[in-house]
Amino acid sequence: MRQRIFTATRSGNLATVRNLQKMMLLSWSNTLVSVRQATQRNAGRKTAGVDGEVALTSQARMQLAVQVHRDAAYWRPRPVKRVYIPKAGNRAKLRPLGIPVIADRCHQGRVRNALEPEWEARFEPKSYGFRPGRSCHDAIQAIYTVCRGPRAKRVWALDADLAAAFDRIDHSRLLEAIGSFPARDMIRDWLKVGIIEAGKGFAPTDEGTPQGGVISPLLLNIALHGLEHAAGVRYVESGSAAESTRTDSPVVIRYADDLVALCHTQRQAEQVKARLADWLAPKGLAFNEDKTRIVHVGESGFDFLGFNVRRYHGKLLIKPSNAAVRRIRERLRTEIRALRGSNARAVIATLTPIIKGWAAYYRGVVSKRTFNALDDYLWALTYKWATYSHPTKSKWWVSARYFGKFNKFRNNRWVFGDAASGTHLPRFSWTDIVRHTLVKGRASPDDPVLAEYWEQRRRRIRPPVDGYTRRLLVEQHGRCPLCRNELLSPDQPPQSPGEWERWWLLVIRQAIAADYLVHDGRPNPADGERTRLVHRSCRSEHHARQRRSIASQTDSLSRLA
Repeated sequence: MRQRIFTATRSGNLATVRNLQKMMLLSWSNTLVSVRQATQRNAGRKTAGVDGEVALTSQARMQLAVQVHRDAAYWRPRPVKRVYIPKAGNRAKLRPLGIPVIADRCHQGRVRNALEPEWEARFEPKSYGFRPGRSCHDAIQAIYTVCRGPRAKRVWALDADLAAAFDRIDHSRLLEAIGSFPARDMIRDWLKVGIIEAGKGFAPTDEGTPQGGVISPLLLNIALHGLEHAAGVRYVESGSAAESTRTDSPVVIRYADDLVALCHTQRQAEQVKARLADWLAPKGLAFNEDKTRIVHVGESGFDFLGFNVRRYHGKLLIKPSNAAVRRIRERLRTEIRALRGSNARAVIATLTPIIKGWAAYYRGVVSKRTFNALDDYLWALTYKWATYSHPTKSKWWVSARYFGKFNKFRNNRWVFGDAASGTHLPRFSWTDIVRHTLVKGRASPDDPVLAEYWEQRRRRIRPPVDGYTRRLLVEQHGRCPLCRNELLSPDQPPQSPGEWERWWLLVIRQAIAADYLVHDGRPNPADGERTRLVHRSCRSEHHARQRRSIASQTDSLSRLA
């Protein structure tokens, strides 16, 4: 259905688009997919809204799906619960987050599945934030493609940030852009539903879309659609999915409300900033002047999405930013300090997803030296933890107890590990540097013409997992044998080191598990033929069906007896 909506939009048949969207909104399958995403796959599935309700059991999820599908035509959104979380760059400052009730999250998933493919056919080529099949790494790779080489002409950058973009979107302009979408009234109600904050009560929302809603990132992208054209970007007409800009045109690379305009001269960068300021004002948006600046890529460079972009003697190098390195060092130091009094296994379980997540996010750039420096820092932290845990023991005893060749594939006797369980702490430098492959210009997973392209792209991407798990993924073609869905393809690729950390922790350690499936007529097949990777939720349902079947057979036998 998404592909049909996408194709109809590309062909300009608006009547067909609206009819297909109505079918999508009434689809029982769409309801089930949306409920599953909100209650099983989403990291915030255990967080309740103002009604205090969650759906963590199969029975609760089924009841929620029936309720959502029944109320689809006349559902009235509930107020959003406002909470505050620390900002990534400055933990002293707080970022407002809106948490809808669980039913609203499911309805927003339904509406997003109907609205998103229409706009995927319209969005600009270098918009990478919160879109299917696109991530931060595509935005960084796009910058590398434009600025690499000693003869690169676009050497001035407008590094811009929009001030509170989610909170200031003009509702009338956004609804005007959405047009005659069938669920337009429901989107309007979500925008104006209001918030409830502890200690302050209810407050109406006259502008903005709550950051934290399922549909909010899509609405932001719709509001900012046309930004490239407003900045003066002009593309060379091409029939392929890959598109190139004209030689005299600036290049604007946008990730949600962060953008970089790569220009030929400082004057052109100033002109782009002025044009964009005029274009943003009617939408209720403006630049954050404290974070917006015009720089020369070869002199000071700039930070973007946690990466530092700078030319050194004519060669472009993209590395983890100094601020990102300071944050990960502080995070490791804080976690180690909190683990004083715990055992080595707890240290390994806590730090492993942090290390793997951060390394997975930065493995596509020049990070080897940074990884080695972080390994030295982590060794010092773990050694200090070990000596603190055993103040009466000698350093030789501590070294023999906690350090050794725990990883048999690494010739390093200073790996931190737990001798009792054999588990060990990974190192940042064990993550290979793998250059990210940039997604083609307007390519979208909703385009049926590019189905083979996306299949090949999924096969080329190496997830940050061990070799055994990777072999099973290849054997299963990346699909769960129970539900036939992708194992490692979340709706949105991880967008930050923290999301990579949660992805590794939830997807690899919880959402996916090695399970032994029952094969009819083959009671004892070889281990290599029995082990499969399945979603944890699928495995739970599979075992529940087996228990019900056994209980039913036992009951039948007891009645016969």
